[in-house]
Amino acid sequence: MRLTAVTSTPTSTVTEFEAEARSHARTLFAVALRLTRDPHDAEDLVQDALVRGLAAWDRFAKGTNCRAWLVRILTNRFISGYRRNATARRYVCHEEAACAVREQLAAADDGDAVAVTAYPLCDQVVAALGDLPPDFRRVVTLCDVQGLSYREAARRIGCPVGTVMSRLHRARRALERSLEPLARERGILRRVA
Repeated sequence: MRLTAVTSTPTSTVTEFEAEARSHARTLFAVALRLTRDPHDAEDLVQDALVRGLAAWDRFAKGTNCRAWLVRILTNRFISGYRRNATARRYVCHEEAACAVREQLAAADDGDAVAVTAYPLCDQVVAALGDLPPDFRRVVTLCDVQGLSYREAARRIGCPVGTVMSRLHRARRALERSLEPLARERGILRRVA
């Protein structure tokens, strides 16, 4: 194990760190392998933890448990990477779903549904709109996206104003439920303790 210092770390510090970390290399690899379940990913995780450990070596309290300190760094790096990858996977899933919904809406004969693709809506909102039944999606598109009044929407759809209001209420509740995680993530909706 030979670390090459990325920063301008003094050679004596690198040598001291290597001497201490070398004895824990097997333990670090075993922990990393248990976390990642892949030898190549485990090697990368160990290397990343060692680089982080070297960068923070001046903050390590000499005489304490170096193995536990390095394992903690390794575990924290794994958790950070897992969260970052989970966020990326979630974003890709939302983006793919939104693209599919936009294509479905663009292919629909309903001119009001096509209007959804003309507005700058977040992919998660477009996907949630796509999950609504067509009658609900149409009133949301007319009233909330295009800004028509209930009376104008009723005239366009060809139904009573009360029907528009009822569909809009139910559609908004369905959107609230499906978009609640996004609202919490963006700080729009706070958790109730």
